[in-house]
Amino acid sequence: MLDKLFARYEELYPELVEIRRELHRNPEISNEEVETPKKIAAYLIELGLDVRTGVGGRGVVGYLKGGKPGKTIALRADFDALPIQDEKQVEYKSQVAGAMHACGHDLHTTTLLGVAKVLSEIKEEIPGTIVFLHQFAEETTPGGAQFMIEDGCLDGVDVVYGAHVMSHEPVGTAQVIEGYASSAQDDFYVEVQGVGGHGASPHMTVDALVTACQLVVNYQQIISRRVSPMRQAALTVGAIHSGSVTNIIPDTASLKGTVRTFDEETRDVIENAMQQVTASTCEAAGATVKFNYIRDCPSIFNDATETDRIREVAKWVLGTENVSDAEKMTGSEDFAFYQQVVPGTYFMVGGGNPQLNAVYPHHHPKFDVDELSIQHIGKIFIGGALNYLSDGEIKKDLKKNSVLL
Repeated sequence: MLDKLFARYEELYPELVEIRRELHRNPEISNEEVETPKKIAAYLIELGLDVRTGVGGRGVVGYLKGGKPGKTIALRADFDALPIQDEKQVEYKSQVAGAMHACGHDLHTTTLLGVAKVLSEIKEEIPGTIVFLHQFAEETTPGGAQFMIEDGCLDGVDVVYGAHVMSHEPVGTAQVIEGYASSAQDDFYVEVQGVGGHGASPHMTVDALVTACQLVVNYQQIISRRVSPMRQAALTVGAIHSGSVTNIIPDTASLKGTVRTFDEETRDVIENAMQQVTASTCEAAGATVKFNYIRDCPSIFNDATETDRIREVAKWVLGTENVSDAEKMTGSEDFAFYQQVVPGTYFMVGGGNPQLNAVYPHHHPKFDVDELSIQHIGKIFIGGALNYLSDGEIKKDLKKNSVLL
């Protein structure tokens, strides 16, 4: 059965490439997506799916109810672009000034539309329901996932899968990881209030700028002395602002930054330590302070069973030698919010190809990927979803090279 579905997906490839390029020419940045969700909804409606629009704000959810009773699986793609000027010299270059798909979300969306089309053609044979989650605003904080969940996009869903194309991995490969896969993202904002004065009379002031600089130094000791060396974490001060002229000691200083962790225990340790260090450092300097720590996005935690399922399907699609276990990503992804509601897994597929100049990192003005990765993600989605809904009855015998349903 899977052989036929994969062949059908390959037949759609030219159509899917055109969809991806149309999306690439017409990007819409986070929380400004208007036409993109309309196009997605129209495509799914034409396939005969039940469709909800405006989910959580701008999300689109399609429901493919199989002809047989069974469980429910959700497949997720994001569709927002970034505020970056496209510098590629290709015919499908962004036509919108200051906006481009620099992270592959156009490809994710296209892939999931193709999956919906193939699976809708065997609707009566599907045991259960497949939910297609098209998410807005993944690139912002807070991302669209939370709002779509609050609006019921996971109601009745038993498991969720997501995928990301990776420009630094060769096309034709896939990477999976069990357990923690991406870091949590937290942001902090600090406002130090001192007493300003003349640069020639520092003894008559409470120097907010010096105090803020001391905070930057003291924060680094949290990672080296408060966090276990067996844990992974990063604390970065990304900006500090204070003063404007050479001979005035400023009365205020502000700084902000980000914290990345994987497990909740380390997350708690760092937040509590930052509160203590901030208060004590400012008190010692005679300054007052406002400290705001925001937990933006949790860690992706991939379910062992579902990750193993995707690993085996990916080996079937791409070959055992082309599927590997990935290292944890220090970036964050709001797919993690879905996994706080239902178990699931998030996998990566290679899209890099030097021959196509698809070598630039994500969020780069010349970012691009090999569009063959559409086929690879799509086939893994199809195989994984049907294997799950059939309770694993779709099996791969690597020696016999056969698929059974």
